[in-house]
Amino acid sequence: MITAKIAMLPDRGVVSVTGEDAAKLLTGLITNDIDRLDEASALFAALLSPQGKILFDFLVVRTEAGFLLDVARDKAADLVKRLMMYRLRARAEIRDVSETHAVLASWGGDPPLRDGAKFADPRNPALGHRALMPATSRPAQFIADAIVYQVHRIALGVPEGGKDYDFGDAFPHEANFDLVHGVSFDKGCYVGQEIVARMEHRGTVRKRIARVTGTSDLPEMRADVTMGDVVIGKLGSVAGRMGLAMLRLDRVIEAIDRSVPITAAGIALEIDADMIARQRKLMADKATP
Repeated sequence: MITAKIAMLPDRGVVSVTGEDAAKLLTGLITNDIDRLDEASALFAALLSPQGKILFDFLVVRTEAGFLLDVARDKAADLVKRLMMYRLRARAEIRDVSETHAVLASWGGDPPLRDGAKFADPRNPALGHRALMPATSRPAQFIADAIVYQVHRIALGVPEGGKDYDFGDAFPHEANFDLVHGVSFDKGCYVGQEIVARMEHRGTVRKRIARVTGTSDLPEMRADVTMGDVVIGKLGSVAGRMGLAMLRLDRVIEAIDRSVPITAAGIALEIDADMIARQRKLMADKATP
């Protein structure tokens, strides 16, 4: 049996949503479908602005008492306030329980996590498993740390809000929610749903987050990505030569076709070939009468 790597993720917090109207409340707000959730699985979802921009992204797991949301720790209190704003007369209790919960990830083998709410990461099976457990009940030994987990996530090309895109500044398609199972296109209405549906049906997405590889170690996050002298994107998470970047993919394709170098801080970048092929097909389909 291969022993999995385990990492505690101190930058992740937990929000609890309980009460008889908890499911109904979340159903009307988030991008994914609560009806697809059972105790053995989880959802990836977002809460959007009315303009369709991502305000919060999170993993949702069902518990006996209701739901737990695995969210960026520095956004947990704001998420509680936003959910309270929408609660109105719903019979639901919403609390930031980050202080009493630890968020852990395991990958690369059989998950040794035992306590708390455990689930396979719904964004990509290779990401492994998560556990939201009492802060006082943690594995005695961590085989990896949070930095090693971030390297793993970057290598798989899975974006994370606050690192690879700014909250309040990206549409779900731009953050690849349609590619990592973060949005349902056949559920009922939710905040921002009309904009998301329009982008899906019209195929109007020009920006996306893509994996990039540098010829040497990449600069820090937020460095501009350029096509010659023209800025066409910005770096997000980086780990050595690997990184994720929000890019104008139409300009990336133009640069490739014209043999114009794509760089960040003077370092030449190679863009994920699968993402480029996908965007070429979408552009070709859109151009076909």
